[in-house]
Amino acid sequence: MFYPCSRVLFFKKMRKVVYLLTLFLGFSPSLWSQNYPVGHRSVTFIDSTRGNRPVPCEIYYAASVAGENTPVAAGLFPVIVFGHGFQIAYDSYFYFRDAMVPEGYLLVFPKTETSLSPNHAAYGADLAFLVVQMKAEGMNPISPFFQHVDSTSAIMGHSMGGGASFLACQNNAVPTVMVTLAAAETIPSAIAAARNITLPSLVFSAELDCVAPPSTNQLPMYDSLASGCKNFINIKGGGHCYFADANFICSLGEIGCPAFTITRDQQHAVTLDFTIPYLACYLKKQPAAWSVFNDSLSSSERITFQQSCTTTSVSPGGSPEKPVVFPNPTGDITVMAGNCKAKEPIFVTITDIDGRKIYAVNMIPEENQFHLVLDMTSWKRGIYLAQIRTSETTRISRIVKK
Repeated sequence: MFYPCSRVLFFKKMRKVVYLLTLFLGFSPSLWSQNYPVGHRSVTFIDSTRGNRPVPCEIYYAASVAGENTPVAAGLFPVIVFGHGFQIAYDSYFYFRDAMVPEGYLLVFPKTETSLSPNHAAYGADLAFLVVQMKAEGMNPISPFFQHVDSTSAIMGHSMGGGASFLACQNNAVPTVMVTLAAAETIPSAIAAARNITLPSLVFSAELDCVAPPSTNQLPMYDSLASGCKNFINIKGGGHCYFADANFICSLGEIGCPAFTITRDQQHAVTLDFTIPYLACYLKKQPAAWSVFNDSLSSSERITFQQSCTTTSVSPGGSPEKPVVFPNPTGDITVMAGNCKAKEPIFVTITDIDGRKIYAVNMIPEENQFHLVLDMTSWKRGIYLAQIRTSETTRISRIVKK
C-alpha cells in the first residue's frame, strides 16, 4: 500500500494496530493535535493583480482565547481556504469550522461571488489568491497572523466552490492539497482544469446528488486529474446540500431528488471522518493519519471509493530545478514553491533585468519542500530573474511585476 506521508517502514507495519486503536478509542483528531479556542476576524484583502479587487473573508483560527479579534495561539498553523456553494452563505459550513479550527488550522471563508450570476473564474482566482495572501500575512510583522502561518495549505470548496477549487488549483503548486465536496462543473470547465492539477486531491460526491450528479461532475473531474495521488469517495445515500448545514435555497434545488437514506448529520460525520485524517496527513505531516484514512477507505460500509496513488511525495509540484512562481505576473506578493531535499541549503538571489541585486536569502528547509513569500510592494514594475541554487543545480525563474 502507498504511504505518501510515511518516512519509515515502521508505519506500514503499524497500520493495523493504528486502525484497531481507532476502532477501540473512537477516532478523534485530538490523537494528533490540540483543542484550541476559536478566534474570528473579518478581513478584506485587496488583490492588486486584478485591478485592486476586494476579497472580503471571514477567518477562523486557533486562538489563545476564544472570541473576536483575539490573539492567535502560539505556533504555526496550516491554512484551509474554503469556497462556498452557489447562493450558500459561508456560515452554512460551521460544522466544518467547529471540527477543524480547534485542531489547529486557519480557516478562511471568502465571501465573493454571491450574486445570481457568479463569475466562476474570478471565484477560483479568489481562492488561489487567499492562499498566497495568508502566507504573506504570516511574513508581515503588523499582521495578527505574523509567524503563525505554516507552509502547508489546502484549497477546498462545496458545489460551485468545489468547481472553483479546480480552477484555483490548475497549474498552481502553492497549495499542498485540494479537497472538494460535490464539486459542480463551472465556466470555464473544472473538468478541463483537472488535467492541469498535480496536487494530491480528495474528491467527495454523494450517491443521490441530483444537483451535480457524480456521473457528470465529480467522476469526470476525478478521472481527469493529473495528481500523483488522488482519491474519490462517494457517500452512500447522501445528497448535494448535505455537505453544508441546512440551507433553504440549496434545498430548493433538490426538489425532485430521490429521498436520501442518511441524515445530514450522518453525511457530515462521514465527510469529517475522512477529511480530518487526510488533512492531518498532508498538512500536519502525521503518518499515522494516512493509515487511519486508508483503513477507513477499505473498511467503511458508508462509502464506495477509488484511489490512484503513483507518487511517493506530498510536496507541492515543482522542484529546486524548476520551482513554481505564483501568481506570475504579480502585483505586490508572490510565492516561490518547490520540492527539495530535507536540510539541503537553497540559495535564492533575485536581480532586475539589468543585473542589479534586489533580494537574496539562504534557506535550509526542514521538510522536503520550500516556500518563499516575496513582498514586492516597493519593487518597480518590470522583469526580475530569480536564481535558485542548490549543491547540485542552478536554475533561473522569471518574475514579472505589474
